[in-house]
Amino acid sequence: MNNQEQYLRELKQLFWENNINPDINQIERLAHFSSLIVEKNQAVNLISRKDAAKVVENHVFISALLSEYLPERASRFIDIGTGGGFPGIPLGVVRPLLKGVLVDSTAKKIDAVKDFISKLRLTNLTAENMRVESEEFKQKYAGSFDLVVSRATVPLIILIRYALPLIKQKAFLLSMKGGDLADEFKEAELKYKAYIKKSTVFDLSYKPSNIRNEKGKKVILLELNK
Repeated sequence: MNNQEQYLRELKQLFWENNINPDINQIERLAHFSSLIVEKNQAVNLISRKDAAKVVENHVFISALLSEYLPERASRFIDIGTGGGFPGIPLGVVRPLLKGVLVDSTAKKIDAVKDFISKLRLTNLTAENMRVESEEFKQKYAGSFDLVVSRATVPLIILIRYALPLIKQKAFLLSMKGGDLADEFKEAELKYKAYIKKSTVFDLSYKPSNIRNEKGKKVILLELNK
């Protein structure tokens, strides 16, 4: 059995165990993406080397799992600090009607992401090698997004600051983080209380290996009004 076949089996099992039913083409695309990540990671540091054996569970599946927390009415998202394409590419695979812009300031990573998008034929995604806080980026994408996603890139207070110039009048921010978030939440709410309409924190638990969220990952979902 080659790696891609193994990844396909792992993904099928994880989705089945958690009562999530993407179609087989989407699961095959995610398996292909897993292979591309592991192969490219030998040349460009996209995930930790020791994590390559767990690429499906720790990166691809968990990114796809975030789709379960997305608001249905979201139509266009930005993935801030996408790295190797997480969570943006898995989200773009399982939510094909959702258009996305994946952004990272590291050129080698965005070159890899552009290659992945092309090979996976994801016409709903594009990638940008820019800093989201730059004036050039803010002018290009001002008021464009109703969803901001990010995977543990920066503190929440900074993520909101980056997001505000880029979002529509009403939008959602979804971030996956670990550890104690109490102080981070308090800082963000103190600074941006006027913009945060609602905030919810979910434990990112899943079967079979993280039933009680032993990994300590959380999903933060904020509803923002400008």
